[in-house]
Amino acid sequence: MSTIEVSLLAVALAMDAFSVAASAGPRCCPKFGALRLSLAFGGFQAGMPVLGALVGSLFYVYVREYDHWVAFGLLEMIGLRMVIEAARHWKGESEQADEASFDPSCGLPLLGLSVATSIDAFGAGMGMRMAGANLWLACPMIGGITAALTFLGAKLGIRAERWLGRKAELLGGLVLMGLGVKMLGM
Repeated sequence: MSTIEVSLLAVALAMDAFSVAASAGPRCCPKFGALRLSLAFGGFQAGMPVLGALVGSLFYVYVREYDHWVAFGLLEMIGLRMVIEAARHWKGESEQADEASFDPSCGLPLLGLSVATSIDAFGAGMGMRMAGANLWLACPMIGGITAALTFLGAKLGIRAERWLGRKAELLGGLVLMGLGVKMLGM
């Protein structure tokens, strides 16, 4: 695979991460949330092709049947949680609840989103291995492009929240849930 082909693959793989970051960005810690999302998504996106190449096609036959269900479940849970948080804000619950609200750039939600957005890179890793791609070059490129697009997506999501207000939180949760449903069609 040429450098241009790897770059195009990296952009294609990063689109889910960009979309998820744009949806989750407004819920993240304002200071480091976008950075945490970009580092985690980029790291997972860089590591999954290596894992896919190492595991090989034998194991992927079994995983392929369930990978979209895992991504669906993770995105649905996190999206639903964002929708519930938006509903709490509209109900007028106290500001104290707002301070302790859900941040998808920390802990298990970050891990779940990172896995959900990088499952397709697992399969791509096997394909790259079969195509004779240099994984030592391809994986850092994939991770770097994903990290950059994730950061951009999170920042755009934060800007959208300024225009949309609390509706952005609801919209972000619904987008995550929609991406989860889209995963079932793959």
